[in-house]
Amino acid sequence: MLKFSYCNATDLNQALVQCRFAGSFGPLSSRRRSPRAAVSFSRSNLTPIQAVLSCQQQVGPDPVESELGSLADRLRLGGLTEDGLSYKEKFIIRCYEVGINKTATIETIANLLQEVGGNHAQSVGFSRDGFATSPTMRKLHLIWVTARMHIEVYKYPAWSDVIEIETWCQNEGRIGTRRDWILKDVATGEVIGRATSKWVMMNEDTRRLQKVSDDVKEEYLVFCPREPRLAFPEENNKSLKKISKLEDPVQYSRLGLMPRRADLDMNQHVNNVTYIGWVLESMPEEIIDTHELQTITLDYRRECQRDDVVDSLTGPELVEGSKIHGTNGSATAITREDDLDCHQFLHLLRLSSDGQEINRGRTEWRKKPT
Repeated sequence: MLKFSYCNATDLNQALVQCRFAGSFGPLSSRRRSPRAAVSFSRSNLTPIQAVLSCQQQVGPDPVESELGSLADRLRLGGLTEDGLSYKEKFIIRCYEVGINKTATIETIANLLQEVGGNHAQSVGFSRDGFATSPTMRKLHLIWVTARMHIEVYKYPAWSDVIEIETWCQNEGRIGTRRDWILKDVATGEVIGRATSKWVMMNEDTRRLQKVSDDVKEEYLVFCPREPRLAFPEENNKSLKKISKLEDPVQYSRLGLMPRRADLDMNQHVNNVTYIGWVLESMPEEIIDTHELQTITLDYRRECQRDDVVDSLTGPELVEGSKIHGTNGSATAITREDDLDCHQFLHLLRLSSDGQEINRGRTEWRKKPT
């Protein structure tokens, strides 16, 4: 994978060429979404260089004109594709985004998916003070909330690797929308991951789901592919698989998890990425030590608030053609007969107080690469 490190101006130009960035270099200006590219760096003591580029043009309804917005647009290494129906952005994996495997964590991947989705919405003029809220949504106090998330990672990027994420959205039923992603290694062009999600509309005041009105659809469908485009076009792919409820008694649990203030997002509830960390808290250590997460699917059943206390439960998933591994009648892992290195688990997050279901999950794990 392509890596960025400390460099001088000559090295920067070479790096930009390797990433196929286009445009001429010039000073930062106050104009919004200028088509010129810009580079900013410090000449003293060879401090790290930040390469910044924006090739985006102003598109979409109700643009937010601000100096902050203009600067952020220039700093991002991304923009709308030529047809304007999807958005691509490059990211450098930071040291604090890497976990015990010396690669990006699944939470890092999920946060980048959320980031590029929000940047896509901003690039077409949607709100900066909410997650992709359109003018009509803001007027009616409506927000998007995650209903389902499915992520598959084929190869985890390491510290300083550069990845490119493409995203696009489409209509999905009466109360929802769909957003898909494809992740690539910039250096090789290899697809290293795919993801898909379903989002539903909620009234911010009543916290009740609401049908997506025709007015809202008209605002965002103009930026969606005309024909269905799926990150997982395969028939019967794993993103479509229903998650069975994990029933008591469970073999693995982590009780009494509490949201931190930092876990709350701008919609005043626990951010959807936090649930991923809670799910993994109850994974058996023997799997964490020897395997890495390959696939995760989460169904979000209810909101989690600041004062909620959560229990995380995990158990092996029994599937057709699988074998149980364990001792003394206790199943420690389930493997498919055609793949002895792949383990599958079911997960449940619920309120400690009354057992209300918050989230259902399903994960698949593969042997760590040697």
